[in-house]
Amino acid sequence: MIFVALLSFLIWIYLLGAHGTFWQAGPVLAPAAPVGAPSVAIVVPARDEEASIAACLRSLLVQDYRGEFRVILVDDASTDRTADIARALAHPRLTIVAAAPRPAGWSGKLWAVAQGIAAADDDTEFYFLTDADITHAPAHLSTLLARAEHRDLDMVSEMVALSCDSWAERALIPAFVFFFQLLYPFARVNDPLSATAAAAGGTILIRRRALTRIGGIAAIRGALIDDVALAKKVKTGGRIWLGHSALAESVRPYAGPADIWAMIARTAYTQLRYSPTLLALTGTALIVVWLVPPMAALFAHGWTQAFATLAWLAAMASYLPTLRRFGRSPAWALALPIIAAFYTAATVASAIAHHRGQGTVWKNRAYGAGA
Repeated sequence: MIFVALLSFLIWIYLLGAHGTFWQAGPVLAPAAPVGAPSVAIVVPARDEEASIAACLRSLLVQDYRGEFRVILVDDASTDRTADIARALAHPRLTIVAAAPRPAGWSGKLWAVAQGIAAADDDTEFYFLTDADITHAPAHLSTLLARAEHRDLDMVSEMVALSCDSWAERALIPAFVFFFQLLYPFARVNDPLSATAAAAGGTILIRRRALTRIGGIAAIRGALIDDVALAKKVKTGGRIWLGHSALAESVRPYAGPADIWAMIARTAYTQLRYSPTLLALTGTALIVVWLVPPMAALFAHGWTQAFATLAWLAAMASYLPTLRRFGRSPAWALALPIIAAFYTAATVASAIAHHRGQGTVWKNRAYGAGA
């Protein structure tokens, strides 16, 4: 047991000291305005979003940007009033596109995005891809363009502020951001010399020339984790940036643990490339990193307990910047092993559903093996 505790401690030494400072709360863009005024097409794929679509579109239509921009809503076969609510806005900057039937091999969201891009003007210089459950401060578009202009970036992406109101959100959503940063340390994503690439699908600003270079959205047409897939394509031969947003927030609520479980299970096994071997290795690593330290710290003795205690303290310390970002008590760090077990269980459930040929359902559309 002492060797497992020592291994856990050494892993945490590496994670804190050499894993791209994943535990930091930043970076965050301050409001800014670009020097130039490139034309922008804002593409919003929407499927059954009647609860949020009006707020989303209104926030986009009043962007404080001096250049030309238009908003293109793609109604992805909604079964509710999404399109009707959008049409009622009757804004000259707003174009509504009804999605054509989805071809084989395309994910629903990416097919909608591709149609929105196709509807943009030929002289569009940037595409701003955002979700229909996100609202944007008036300075958001200008700020993204300023970052792209200042660093000559091909893509700028931000993880928007997530809802953290229900008890389930308060317990589990900060960890979602924390684990994402652990998988894709932002410092490495933003380092042009690192192969690590990722994006957050709620906010992606991409240059037209970069999208053309990679072969358009069709290059990732079947991807379920489409934001990361797009970032990997763009970073091969280009430069990207990923951070947190103080100018955009998600309005999608997750009322209970089951809602968050479904969100994780939808693509968790996809992240592991549907590999039982990777699932087993990941599960083992999660046990060593998250569960062994508190268990051995509480119930072991001697050097085993000492190494485990140090590993547990390191794990809790790494979580504190994320808790501060969400305004949560530092005491939530004590619950991190339980939270990690929840995410691990959802990943295992995702794998079981896949191998049973079931998959998951999201917005009345099947994902996974049985899709």
